[in-house]
Formats: sequence, C-alpha cells, structure tokens
Amino acid sequence: MAGSSMKGIKLRIKSVESTMQITKAMQLVATSKLRRAKERMESSKPYASISRAAMMAAVSSCEDQSVPYVAQRPVKTRCYVVIAGERGLAGGYNANVFKAVAAHVGETPYTVLPLGKKAIEKFHHLGVPMLTQDYAHVEGLSVGACYRLAKMLTEGYLAEEYDEVILVYTSFQNMMNQEVRVEQLLPVQKPEQPEGDRRIVDTVYEPDAAETLEAVMPDFLAGRLYSAICDSFASEVSARRSAMDSATKNAGDMISDLRLKYNRARQGAITQEITEIVAGSEK
Repeated sequence: MAGSSMKGIKLRIKSVESTMQITKAMQLVATSKLRRAKERMESSKPYASISRAAMMAAVSSCEDQSVPYVAQRPVKTRCYVVIAGERGLAGGYNANVFKAVAAHVGETPYTVLPLGKKAIEKFHHLGVPMLTQDYAHVEGLSVGACYRLAKMLTEGYLAEEYDEVILVYTSFQNMMNQEVRVEQLLPVQKPEQPEGDRRIVDTVYEPDAAETLEAVMPDFLAGRLYSAICDSFASEVSARRSAMDSATKNAGDMISDLRLKYNRARQGAITQEITEIVAGSEK
C-alpha cells in the first residue's frame, strides 16, 4: 500500500517538474520580449502625445460644430476597438479587457473591431458583429496597418454605421500593474482647456480648423491606435511574465510538499518493514 502511494507521489512530482519547465521557459521568453515591447511602446508615445495636442487644439479652434468628427449625435450604435492578446496564460489580461467592454456597453447595440486572436474568438462566441477578423496578430501590427484601420473606422463613422467609436486597451503602468482604459475616439470631445505646447495651441489654420480636422483625422487615429497597440502588447507580455513567474514559484512549492510527503511515506514503509522483521524474529 505504501509502495503504491510512493509511486503515485513520484509520478506527480515528475508531472509538476515538467509543468515547471514549461512555465519557466515561457517566463524567459516573456522577459526577452518585454524589453523590446517597452522600447516600442516608449518610441510610440511622443508622436501620440504631440498629435493629440494638435488635434485638441484644432477641435478647440473649430467654430463649426456641424463638422462630423466633432458634432454630437444621438448614439444608436457604437463601435468598440478592442485590443486583446494573441494567447492566454497571461493572468487576467484578456478577461479584464472583456469585462471593461461588458461594463461599458449597457443596452446600446454595438459592433466590434477586434485586434488580437482572443478578441476575435470572444466576440465570435458572443455573436457580436465584427468589422473585420483579419488582425489576429497584435505583436507585429505596423503603422500602415493602423492607418488602414483608421480609414475603416472613419468611413464607417461618416456613413453613420455607428455614432461613437470607443477604444478599449490596456495601459502599461509598470511591471506589476497594467490598467484597462476605455477612451472615446469619435466624436472628438472638445477639451475644457487647451492641451499641450503653446506653439500648437496658438496655431493659425489655413484654410480653417474644420477642414484641417477632416483631413488629418485618419492620421491622428492611426497614431492613437498604434500607441494603444504598443501599450497593450507591453502589458500582455508583462502580465504573462508575472503569471508564469507565479506559476513557476507555485510549482516549486508543490514539488517541495510532494517530496516531503514522499519522504514521509518512504520512512513509514521502512519503519513498517523493520517492525515486521522484528516481529518475525521473535516468533
């Protein structure tokens, strides 16, 4: 009986050791990707920041409130740009994004532009209409691809296929903290106070701010999408690294406990054998 128990514990130890090798390897891969992902994220921020300041300045200077990208209209349907991961095993990274979408939707009908395999799978399962399913891979998504996405979004918005465009992504705060954010892209909301560099705020527009908005909106959205994608991918890799680190430590603790149980079972078996030998010799 003790031998059978020892054999089962030994098999469990081997199984957990195999799992720990996998989680350790995934942790190392995530660590190597994280440095490049953070560099890509940081390099995308200056353009996103300056373009946002320029866009907000143009919106503040726009006196024609009938411009489609600025005009507020009744919201009959929304389009959510949802950036999720390509794979699982990243803790609550994907689940938190989907929870944020579900919390924001309410009763309003919506369509989705999913970026990332997990987002495509999720909304396909829910039966939600999708603008496209062609962007399952987030890691290598280029600025050119983001421009095509921006054109798709602006064309649908101008055709009144949806009345708001909402971006849901994960912002990288630090190695241990990633925050899901919900941001309205269209219509652009007029800021209460001018943002950014005074040189941008005091720009003189020719012919006017309204035409400038209509001309540069796809470029602004492309830059914003690219920055959010870089942010989300860095968050995904960081979350996966943390999850695999935790899994590796848990596997190590489990192996220690199993080895303790194995040694106790082995000691019990030895004690039983000695007792039987002694009992036999006394007869």
